[in-house]
Amino acid sequence: MLDRQEKQPMSTLGAWELPEELQQLRETVRRFMLHEVKPIEDRLPHDAVRCPPEELKILQTKAKALGLWLMRTPAEYGGAGLNLLGQAIVAEEASKCRMGAYIPALGAFGADPPNVIWLGTKYQIEKYGVASVKEGKRAFFAISEASGGADPGRAIRCQAVLKGDRYVLNGTKLWITGAKSADWGIVFARTGHGGRGGISSFIVDANTKGISMKEIQVIRAYSPYEVHFDNVEVPVENRLGDEGGGFRLAEKWLVEGRVPYAAGTLGVAQAALEMAIDWAKQRETFGSRLSEKQAIQWMLADSEMELRAARLLVYDAAWRGDLGKEMKLEASIAKVTATETAGRVVDRCIQIFGGLGVSKELPLERWYRELRIKRIGEGPSEVQRMVVARNLLNQRG
Repeated sequence: MLDRQEKQPMSTLGAWELPEELQQLRETVRRFMLHEVKPIEDRLPHDAVRCPPEELKILQTKAKALGLWLMRTPAEYGGAGLNLLGQAIVAEEASKCRMGAYIPALGAFGADPPNVIWLGTKYQIEKYGVASVKEGKRAFFAISEASGGADPGRAIRCQAVLKGDRYVLNGTKLWITGAKSADWGIVFARTGHGGRGGISSFIVDANTKGISMKEIQVIRAYSPYEVHFDNVEVPVENRLGDEGGGFRLAEKWLVEGRVPYAAGTLGVAQAALEMAIDWAKQRETFGSRLSEKQAIQWMLADSEMELRAARLLVYDAAWRGDLGKEMKLEASIAKVTATETAGRVVDRCIQIFGGLGVSKELPLERWYRELRIKRIGEGPSEVQRMVVARNLLNQRG
C-alpha cells in the first residue's frame, strides 16, 4: 500500500484552495488597501479612529463601484451578500492597516447593520435595516452588563416591563462599541424569570428620551461606551422576535460574527509578520543580518506556521456555516485560536524590532494593545474553551 501511494502522481492527489472568485476578491481588496487606503492612513495620527469625512466619502464611492460594500448584508437589500468564507477573506485583507483591528479599511466598506435585523418584521427591516443601507445609519448591539458579558443568560439585569402598548427599559449596558455614533441599537433585556428563556431583544432609537452614554477609556484608541436606560419607552412593534427569544438572536449574531472577527485578527498579525520579515532582511547586528540568526528565523517560522493553521480553522468554520451546518463549536475553535495566535505573532514581531517595535513610529504597539482586547471581545478565550470542552465531554458521555 505504501509503495502504491508513493508512486501516485502528485497531480492526482489534489490540493485545497480557495474558489477562483474568492481569490479574485482577495486580490481586489489587497489592491484597494494598497492604492486607496494606505495613502490616506499614512497621513493620519497614530491613534486615529476615523477617516476624514470628505476622504471617507471618496473611499466608499470607489468601494461601491468594486462591489465592496456591506459584506454581511443580503444582496436583496443592497449589500454584497457574501457568504461566511467571503466575509473572512475580506475581513483579513481589510484589517491590514493601522486602524484595521477595529476600523477595517478605514470604514471604506460601510457598516453592516446587525445581521439579526433581517429576521425581523417587514416594518423593522424597512425602518431600520433598509434605512441603514440606504442612508448610512449605524447601529450598536448591547448585551454586556456590569454583572458580566460572557454569560448573558444569567448576567443580564436590564429589565423590560410591558406597560400597555410599549415596554419600559431600565438598566445599564457596558462595553458597547460604536454606541455614541449610532442611530439605533439592539438591546437585550430581561422580560421574564429564569435564564436564557427570560431574555428578549428590542430595537431602540438612540435619541429616545432616557438614554445616556458615557465613554469608557481602555487600552485601545477606539473607546466603547456605557449606555444607561432610565424608563426608556420602546413600542411593542420594536420587539425583535418573540418575547423570550432574544438569546437565540444573540447567539446568531455572536456565532456567525466570530468568523470575520477571527479572520480580522489574522490580517493584523500577517501584516506585522511581513513587516518583521522585511526588517530582519535589512537589519544588521553583531556582524550579520537578523535574518541569519536562528533565534529570529524560528520566531518567523513559528509565526508563519501558526497563522496558516489558524487561518484554516477560520475557513473550516466558515465552510460549515455556508453549508448550513451547525458551526458553534468550529466558530469557538477559530475565534480562540486566531485571536491568541495573532497576539503571539505581534508580540514576536515587536521583539524582532526591539525598541522600535514599541515606538509609535510603527503600528505594532497599537496592534499589540488592540489584539489584547480581541481575546476578550465576542466571548473570551475561556468561554470558547468551555464550548469545546463541553462538546468533547458530551460526545464521550
